[in-house]
This record gives sequence, structure tokens and C-alpha cells, in this order.
Amino acid sequence: MKTTLVAGLALALSASAVFAQDALPQAQTKWFTDADAKLQEMIARQPNTNRARNVILFTADGNGVGTNYAIRLFSGQQAGGLGDDYVQPHEAFPYAALVKTYSSNGQTPDSAPTAAAMNSGMKTRNGMINILDTVAEGDCVAGLEAGTRTFAEIASDMGKSVGVLSTARITHATPAAVYARTASRDWEDNTGIPEGCAQKDIADQLVEQMKAGVIDLAMGGGRAHFLPKDVTDAEGKTGKRTDGRNLVEEAKALGAQVVFGDQDFAALTMGNNAPVLGLFEASHMKYEADRTGEPSLAEMTEAAIKSLSTNENGFYLSIEGGRVDHANHDGNLYRVVTDGKAFADAIAKAVELTNAEDTLIIVTADHEHAISFNGYCGRGSNVLGLCMKEDGAGVAHSGEPNLAADGKPYTVAGYLNGAGSVLVKQADGTYSGARADLTEEAATDKDYLQQALVPMSSETHSGEDVSVHAMGPWAHLFDGVLEQNYIFHVMNYAVTAGEMKKASAQ
Repeated sequence: MKTTLVAGLALALSASAVFAQDALPQAQTKWFTDADAKLQEMIARQPNTNRARNVILFTADGNGVGTNYAIRLFSGQQAGGLGDDYVQPHEAFPYAALVKTYSSNGQTPDSAPTAAAMNSGMKTRNGMINILDTVAEGDCVAGLEAGTRTFAEIASDMGKSVGVLSTARITHATPAAVYARTASRDWEDNTGIPEGCAQKDIADQLVEQMKAGVIDLAMGGGRAHFLPKDVTDAEGKTGKRTDGRNLVEEAKALGAQVVFGDQDFAALTMGNNAPVLGLFEASHMKYEADRTGEPSLAEMTEAAIKSLSTNENGFYLSIEGGRVDHANHDGNLYRVVTDGKAFADAIAKAVELTNAEDTLIIVTADHEHAISFNGYCGRGSNVLGLCMKEDGAGVAHSGEPNLAADGKPYTVAGYLNGAGSVLVKQADGTYSGARADLTEEAATDKDYLQQALVPMSSETHSGEDVSVHAMGPWAHLFDGVLEQNYIFHVMNYAVTAGEMKKASAQ
């Protein structure tokens, strides 16, 4: 009797709530109806528990919640809107969570242990890639005995193809974590290896993993780490290797297609089982704002998916927007957001070319930066420019800059530390200074460095959480506040879930 009464009361309350909502004076506003539509979408959402045939892991290096917000504003304003209501491709994914990025020995991480966390399922020390944290950074001998097994190797053993893309050097920390194990992320070629150390350098390991059939496709920068120091490439830049080895020629000897520019890239024969090695710059690829003669991240993403999709067993593809991080380090927000938009374009391309029924797409970052946002800016204030006053009678800003206590305008965004510091070293070794009297034109120049407080030659990472967004099989496992190494476990479960379900049913 009591159960029936309670159920009836709940139904009555629910019905009256719907009626009351319809009667609310705000019920016909777009804010209200949009939110209600989102609620209905969430109510109707059903978890996808298919076995993932494909896994794509997108990592925008340094793209924490704050940096992502700047990219959202920029992208929306470039599209002709106010910016803050813009929805980036990954922000439309059905599942999201926050991710804690600390390393096993650092409150603030670097990209080596964070990438290792996602590719090996455990946290490790700053500076190390896929090495257990029982080893000290740089300990070559101990590191040789303490390597992990990577998700790429697991996927390859399942018959899947594996690809890795980056706009940074392909031997840089985040892409290297897909295929390499090293006690030091700096050992990108043989010149960094300590004397007597038997570990292979990172570039060597990439070619070895191609030879082993683990890596089928790798594209990014870093050509110099594959070439001897006495070899000059097509751009007139010399290699770095001092061991006499030409890893480009060794890759070709394996049957790999090796490409150096956008014309070579366009002529690639994809999906013919021959490995692909794209090395588009001696060091990092160009920023998107400066890009010439090399493919965009979206173009590399399209080529990689079309190539890897020819494998009926599926694929694992790691895609890094590496230069978001570098522009943050420079304190140059213009290149942060333009590279961030290029990263978002690559996500959109991946969604277009895959099926959510069998492809798990994960979008995240390895860490955040010391970026911050000022108030109180009216809507539509250019994220690269000055913080404009709100319009009390309108929607868009008033066009009049807010002024700080020193009587000068300030930008929407800045950094806690970095090369744009208002404190400048004086002749006597002390630091002092004052803020410049900025104009909108100066602040929005693509080479402008955002104002910062603490003087540093390179702005630092921060230890703040980053977000993770997911769609596809088992994407619903991303929820709450998670450890970064959990990402590996979801990927691993998603590709084996079908077998697990079969085994439990028997």
C-alpha cells in the first residue's frame, strides 16, 4: 500500500513539474528551450557496449580547460559569433570527465609521463616514457629492464594497424609514447645517449617498431633525428646523428614510403600494407599560422584513417596537436588558438570518416599551462585583444576597454609567467617594469606575447586538470574526476570487451 502511494505521489509530482515548467515566464526563451532540448537528449542517451574495432586518441599538447576555452572563443569569433556559445567538435561528444595530470614525482607534469600514462596505463616520473617509476630518470641500465607494454603493441598483436601523427617532432614525448621506451625523453637520436648505454634512441626505436610490424604509419616533424650530421636534406638542413646511420634509408629498405613535403604527401599510395614515414620538417612542423609546404593535421588525419581503415581488424591511431603547447610556452596566444582550431578541424574530419558504432574517439590533453583570463569582459571581446566593458542594455560589449588601477587597458587573457612578463631585468640585475599602454591592434597582432607576471624565458605547464571527451564504444566509462592513466584502461577494455562479454556468457 505504501509503495503504491509513493509511486502515485511521484507520478503526480512529475506531472505537476512539467505543467509548472510550461507555465514559467522564462519557458519560451531560447536559453530555456535549448537547455530543455539538451536534457531530453541526455535522457535518451544509451551506452554503446559494442567492441571497439578502432580507437583514435586525440591529444592537444597543453590544451587544458583554460586553453580550450580560449580556442573556443577564437573559433566562435572567427565564425562570426560572440565566441562563448560556440561548440567545438569534441564538445558535442556525449561523454566527458576531468583528468588529473600529475606525474608520480611531479605536481606539475611534462608530456613524457602524461603520454606514458595514456599509452601504458600507469603513472611514471617526469622525463621518462613507458618506464616504471621504480627507475630514476636517466638511469639507462635500470630502464632497460623496466619497460612497459604499450597499447600500440597490444593492438598490433590483435591484428590491428597502428598510426601516430603529430605536428611536433615524431620523436617528441607524446608521439614517442606510442612506440618507444626510454629513461629520458631527450634521447631522440644517438647524440643524447650516455656512453655505455645500450638503449636505442627514440628515432631508432620508431624504425625498429616499423620493422616489427607494430607501427604502420608515422607522420610529423623531426627529420634531423633520422639523418647523419653530414647529410643535408631538401631544405638545406643537416641531420643530427653521429653514428653514421641514415634511418630514412633504413626505413626505405623496409619497404616504407618516406615523404618530406606536401607534394610527396599528396602522391602517397595509402593502404597497400607498406609502412609510411612522413618527416615534414627537420624539427617541429610549422605553426598552422605559418604553414607552407606541408600538410595540415586534418589532412594527415584523413590520410591516416583512410589508410589504416583498410585493415579489417581495425586500428589504433594517436593524433597530437603538438604545437599548441609550444605557442603557450612562447606566451603567444595567436598561435595557440590557430593551432587549436586546426586540431579541432582534425577531430571533425575523424568523426566524418568513422562510424561511432565501432570507433572509440577520445579527445584530451596531457596537461594545462599557466594561462588565465581577466574580467569583467563583455561578450564578444576578442580573445586575443582587450577586455571590453559589458553593455548594460545590450548583448555584445560596449566597445570601451576596461581599465586597471594603473589606468591602462588589459587583455582578455594572459599568463602567470613567461616571456611577456611586465618585469624586465635591469642593468643592476634586478627586475622592475610597468605595463604597456596597449591598443587593440597591438594586442591582436599574431606575434604579440600576452602580458605575464613572473619573468621566465619559457612559460610553464601547470598542474590543473584537463578534460577528456569521448564518443563510441564504451565512451560512457569516462565520467567524474579520473586519473590520467585510466584512459589506457578504457581503450584496452573497449577493444577486448566483446571477448570479455563472450567469455562471461559461457
